[in-house]
Amino acid sequence: MSYEPSRPARGLLLTPEDPDAPARLARLRLLGVGERPEPGLDAFADHLARFTGAPYAMVNFLGADRQFFAGLRLPPADPADPDAGAPRHRPPGRVLPRAHGFCPHVAVRRKALVLDDVRDYPRFAGNPVVDDHGLRAYLGAPLIDSTGMALGTVCAFDTAPRTWGRSGLDAVKALAAQVVARVERAADDGLPI
Repeated sequence: MSYEPSRPARGLLLTPEDPDAPARLARLRLLGVGERPEPGLDAFADHLARFTGAPYAMVNFLGADRQFFAGLRLPPADPADPDAGAPRHRPPGRVLPRAHGFCPHVAVRRKALVLDDVRDYPRFAGNPVVDDHGLRAYLGAPLIDSTGMALGTVCAFDTAPRTWGRSGLDAVKALAAQVVARVERAADDGLPI
């Protein structure tokens, strides 16, 4: 675990140390992912969001200091009424600092994480994404490639507490395996994801 004394304490969440970061960056470069949006991964994120009913879903690759959402699904805006249902929090973009969010924990632990209500977990409740993006429920699984490297995560989140259930956990794990297989196959064949 790491602690940054100059960072204001916003809760008990400490971003885990990531000794695999240099090797992960090299692996991501070799696979050709983690630096640009990928339409195929946007489709995966959309599928996860639809399956779970979550408004947000991502395929996230982790760098040393940042996270990059190569696949991203945000809730659609209502063109008929731009003020109706306007988010109280800003939606996430494609890049977040490594210390924001729960995906670095999932990748370092190499285990899925299910939080039905992040406020029930003091360790996670103080993370900046809770206030900045309104994150209240999180579901994520690591992207473990054929070399055993955790490349990042597949995750979904909601702005309201929710019960993900066994079906949500099983879905996010299965989708993580599908994403890794597709990324590795695309790299081997020289094709887009």
